[in-house]
Amino acid sequence: MRKRVVYIVGDLSYPNGMSRVLSQKVNYLASHTDYELYVVLTEKASSPLYYELNPDIKWVNFDINFDSLYQLPFFRRILLFYYKKRLYQRQLSNYLCQLRPDITVSVLRREIDFLNDIHDGSRKVGELHFNRQTYRTFERWWLPNFVNHAITRLWQKKLEHEILRLDRFVVLTKEDCNNWIGFPNVNVIPNPIYSYPDIASTCENKQAIAVGRYTYQKGFDILINAWVMVKKRHPDWILKIFGAGNADVYKQLVAKNDLEGVIFCECATDDVYAQYARSSIFILSSRYEGLPLVLIEAMASGLPSVAFACPCGPRDCISDGEDGILVENGNSIELANSICYLIEHDTVRVAYGTAARRNALRFMEDNIMLKWIEMFDSL
Repeated sequence: MRKRVVYIVGDLSYPNGMSRVLSQKVNYLASHTDYELYVVLTEKASSPLYYELNPDIKWVNFDINFDSLYQLPFFRRILLFYYKKRLYQRQLSNYLCQLRPDITVSVLRREIDFLNDIHDGSRKVGELHFNRQTYRTFERWWLPNFVNHAITRLWQKKLEHEILRLDRFVVLTKEDCNNWIGFPNVNVIPNPIYSYPDIASTCENKQAIAVGRYTYQKGFDILINAWVMVKKRHPDWILKIFGAGNADVYKQLVAKNDLEGVIFCECATDDVYAQYARSSIFILSSRYEGLPLVLIEAMASGLPSVAFACPCGPRDCISDGEDGILVENGNSIELANSICYLIEHDTVRVAYGTAARRNALRFMEDNIMLKWIEMFDSL
């Protein structure tokens, strides 16, 4: 009998890393297994899917639209959230009890608070695309710190209780797995990369690259400040940043530091591998991550990396001193010095790039998805 697997995704209507990974994952399973696959969405039923799904995958959109709440005042948002959550719980419960899947996979968003109480007969699996230290934190500038901390702890305790009830709990890195001591159901399965570029960087162009959304998390402000020091030693090198979102604040920081013509804040690119091939160093300045796929993709393109050893991900990807350099998280001086080291040592830069391309193979799709299939079959 064919195994029925339901993925509760949320939204596939706009580009982001988690949605891309989840859509590619279910597409792989549709092409390589005999599973019956279902996807549950909650956002923007009238919008087309940004990430195409295999036609054999059945999907439903409950049109709850949690994301629309972020435009509302805080207290009204809270009231409407609980109304929508009850609606979501009723619709998801009815759907799963009628479908009777073998396995239900959650990305640990709103449904994790009630998923284990849905008696549809399925095994419940959760996958966390963030890390424990930065997931479910509550911060409001107008509240005292002790109140923020208390709410965060209550919120996280609820999550921990529900995770312990899951049949399997998947995290992305060995580093984050160490944060879940005492959870016997935890497994480590990284996100895969879905292509291995034919053309690798020669590491000869005087250009470094960074990729990510223009948000505080990605630390581009730290990177721009570090490049002030790089420019003094190597004014002939440039930095290109590619990302979605509003880059205005970063462009202003570039101008403030007299780095125009040296740092270029570009829009997101449809062919990031072509940009990697034109570059010679990849830089990850994130304050925190889950598992940065852009880092793995850069490694697959033969780029040596300089990355903050932030929680979590870079330590699982980079072998320090073999295929890249790990830097103390947030240390802009050490970041600049490490970039300059790779600029000044051509042989090392090329050797690190060669090792990075080789080491990235362990994250290829077939290798990673085999782990998922083995886990599903064990259930």
